[in-house]
Amino acid sequence: MAVEPPILDELHRLRTRVPQLTGALAAGVDGLVIAHDTPGVEPEGLAALTAAALGVAVRMADVTGQGDLRELLVRGVDGYVATYAAGRTAVLTLLAEDRVNVGRLHLEGRRTGARIGELVGDAVRDTAPEPPAQPASTRQKAVRTPRTPRPPRTNTPTTTES
Repeated sequence: MAVEPPILDELHRLRTRVPQLTGALAAGVDGLVIAHDTPGVEPEGLAALTAAALGVAVRMADVTGQGDLRELLVRGVDGYVATYAAGRTAVLTLLAEDRVNVGRLHLEGRRTGARIGELVGDAVRDTAPEPPAQPASTRQKAVRTPRTPRPPRTNTPTTTES
């Protein structure tokens, strides 16, 4: 993917802003690595685990009515693993020491996730083929059908007889 260098730059800048980070990975929601700065951690394995955890977290947010997933935080004895949405097709996973300021981690992770989402979205738009143009004579005009208004709702309580 052509966006790897700018995304890798974002990961390096993030690790500079949050010194307690021990690793940063950008991956597709499909579990494929886009860019990584994860010394001592296999990026392909982390990306695959991120995709699996993301699937469970998305389902949990949906089932509980919490809306679209924004982030996932796992705390272990020795530190944190935080995953943030990065647009619609990518995620940002951060590894941090236990002494990290979690508020700062979230602030910087969300910002960087949004930026990576923009970069990945730009790359997808730049590489997507444009649909072929249709001649003017074959184009169909959209016809709007007027909506039928709904009857007003009443707040009449219902009663049941036994």
